Amino acid sequence: MHNADWIWQHPDWPKFTWQSERLSPLLRSCIETQGRLLGIVGAVDSVAVTQNSIDAMLQNIVSSFAIEGELINVESVRSSLAYRLGIVGENNPGSRSENLVALLMDAISGDDQPLNEQRLFAWHSWLFTRDDFSLVGCEKIGQLRGEGPMQVISGRLDCPTVHFEAPPRTNLEKQLADFLDWLETSQKDLSLDPLLRAGIAHFWFVTLHPFEDGNGRLARIVTDMALAQGGSNAIRHYAMASSILSNRAGYYQVLETRQKGDLNITDWLEWFLATLLHSLDQALSHLDSILAKTRFWEAYREAGLSSEQIKVLNRLLDGGEKGFEAGISAAQYQALSKVSKATATRHLSDLLEKGCLRRLPGGGRSTRYQINQPGSTCCPTLTLSNA
Repeated sequence: MHNADWIWQHPDWPKFTWQSERLSPLLRSCIETQGRLLGIVGAVDSVAVTQNSIDAMLQNIVSSFAIEGELINVESVRSSLAYRLGIVGENNPGSRSENLVALLMDAISGDDQPLNEQRLFAWHSWLFTRDDFSLVGCEKIGQLRGEGPMQVISGRLDCPTVHFEAPPRTNLEKQLADFLDWLETSQKDLSLDPLLRAGIAHFWFVTLHPFEDGNGRLARIVTDMALAQGGSNAIRHYAMASSILSNRAGYYQVLETRQKGDLNITDWLEWFLATLLHSLDQALSHLDSILAKTRFWEAYREAGLSSEQIKVLNRLLDGGEKGFEAGISAAQYQALSKVSKATATRHLSDLLEKGCLRRLPGGGRSTRYQINQPGSTCCPTLTLSNA
């Protein structure tokens, strides 16, 4: 039996293995959910789809940096994305944002251009600004790391805990070349599922750790590229980095465990697919709400509603943290619409009569109202509380 401290010291590195029977249920769920996601994208208004794409890609960029503890200018990145996707005609967000958006868009373009060393080095340089040079070392931006050992450590300086050590610099050029060759040839390997390919690419790249800094962010970009090469535009509508951020401790733990193990990376691929599925489910839920909102206004566009009624209905339709998932009371309607108590009561009565809202169980001051989607069998009631 071979004893190795790190996975890359195994004599058969990087010939990964995995247990297909353990991964099959998750893999099927990911494929099915991705198909449903694309189906809803095709049913939603093109303007809403573009805006959803901007939101998802923005979340992906911001979250990937947040995983590493770095905050970036959200509005600047959003502005650059909007320009790239033709929402705004002018663009002046700053070179950092432009570079980050260019990096993501280049990765998920879905073209057949291979990821060679030159392209990868350009991606690395786009991650940083001149202010970062003092932290990373100017000479190492867009270049492989130096000769010293590359370790991920924590704890006291005099007694550190080494969580991971990357392969030595001496053979790094060949190891990176082997990875890039595999990334290109595996795209045509019909026996390898595209989602598993993306998971392997992520693990392999982050284990090589070819740069002084930015390896995690580039591993996630390489993953996005592999997912885009899987043959769909779904990657534009979900943010896997956001799901990784929500379980950052689990992300680092599973990487550390596998990088100290043998070449069986089933645990990592299982975690990867579960995280991907979470991302797809979140995106699906969001697009479901967009589609529901679209269908609602298709039904009630000619209902003769006031601007105050439309404002409140849109808040209810948007839901989320700023919505009213448990329904809205007459008092909340009054506060949101900025009308008198009598007007709020009259507005709610009108919305019930037209079928826009339905009353939830309860009465008196606890009476609450929710959106009544077109086709609902719920019968509206006109009994209102003055609360």
